[in-house]
Amino acid sequence: MLHEKLIRDIEQVVGPAGLITDAERMQSYLSDWRNAYSGKAAMVVRPASTEEVAAVVRLCHQAAVAVVPQGGNTGLCGGSIPDQSGAQVVLSLTRMNAIRAVDTGNETITVEAGVILQNLQEAAAEVGRLFPLSLGAEGSCTVGGILATNAGGTAVLRYGNMRDLTLGLEVVLPDGQIWNGLRGLRKDNTGYDLKHLFIGAEGTLGIITAAVLKLYPAPRSTTTAWVALPSTEAAIELIALMRGQCGDRLTGFEMMSRQSVEFVVNHVAGCNDLFAQVYPWYVLIEVSDTLADAGLAQMLETALADAFEREIVLDAVIASNETQVAGLWAIREGISEAQNHEGPSLKHDISVPVSSIPAFIEAADQRLLEVFPGVRIVAYGHVGDGNLHYNISKPVGSEDAPFKAQAEAIMQVIYDATLQFSGSISAEHGLGQSKREAAVRYKDPLELQLMQAIKTTLDPAGLMNPGKVL
Repeated sequence: MLHEKLIRDIEQVVGPAGLITDAERMQSYLSDWRNAYSGKAAMVVRPASTEEVAAVVRLCHQAAVAVVPQGGNTGLCGGSIPDQSGAQVVLSLTRMNAIRAVDTGNETITVEAGVILQNLQEAAAEVGRLFPLSLGAEGSCTVGGILATNAGGTAVLRYGNMRDLTLGLEVVLPDGQIWNGLRGLRKDNTGYDLKHLFIGAEGTLGIITAAVLKLYPAPRSTTTAWVALPSTEAAIELIALMRGQCGDRLTGFEMMSRQSVEFVVNHVAGCNDLFAQVYPWYVLIEVSDTLADAGLAQMLETALADAFEREIVLDAVIASNETQVAGLWAIREGISEAQNHEGPSLKHDISVPVSSIPAFIEAADQRLLEVFPGVRIVAYGHVGDGNLHYNISKPVGSEDAPFKAQAEAIMQVIYDATLQFSGSISAEHGLGQSKREAAVRYKDPLELQLMQAIKTTLDPAGLMNPGKVL
């Protein structure tokens, strides 16, 4: 059989340690961490080098077998899960986990795709630098995965998303060729910037095997505050005020609805309400500086005092030590986990212009509650870049199945509101398989035609992560 020959040929490339064909051992690669998506595979291949990746891809290309690239498998849209045919090859990059080079003079670090984000952060810290991208899955997500989805996280406001943090890539193309674009250049005006084709492409155009990423001076002082607000409009006013008074020291500005915080308080150990009174909205603000004594606490207090006078802020507390800072971030990072305790949640990762956030939330909330009375709306996100996680939990006491059956209709209400405010149906999670059909309805047809043309040019056989994005 074809697969038997392919298995033998691939084993010659990666060795026994790089090949999994046993059904039980393959299981962890065939479903996502939420068990929302699952599939089957002919085999799981775990190459240990770029050359091995290229050789495996060439063999699959010659055999007309589809390849599904996979990193830490922490995605939310099923982008790294094979289909149900059992004919696809899952190619896991987790063995490619080397820090290849650190160049403090150029403020760059070169890493392989399987490096876990937290290990990348620690490698930067060891040389007194900062790799600023941070998100809830940083202990398990990998560089390849966060590049493939152009992840953002909590510090986009100051440092940008993964696209902004990347200078060069190494990519195995669908036919097995290796494009070596590992250049640590901040200026290279010699034509099309090819790396941007692969960032955010979710493995549909090629497999990212390594990257040159930007480093920054490590902050030596940080101050964090938890602030209560009367409305989302107040959040937009407050971030403008903070930017005006703190400049680029403003590193994080995370907004959370009361429902979001309530779930965390009810379900995450050690997280409690910080104010005696309940407020409709909260923000977590973080400012940082490379100076050890930058006067950040005074700066933040001054800005918040101004906000109190303008009646933008209702209450506030500034963390006085690292334990309190960790406690504040635990509330923000605990929302997704806490929502799972309330039954199935329908997760939506949208973006709109920052100024449109209040109007979007008002329109989407109103329409949802009209059509689906009792649903609980868990809205939170990175206000500075317009990215909202707009998640829906079932009404109290209702059954799971009827709620899940409404997922498509609920999604349409949210995406219609997103389109109304010139937004995007995916801000940082990608399209994967969950939003592929929605993209047809909500993206400009010409954009989709151009995307398909690029896909056809680079992957004419359609073997690279088929069924995802397009």
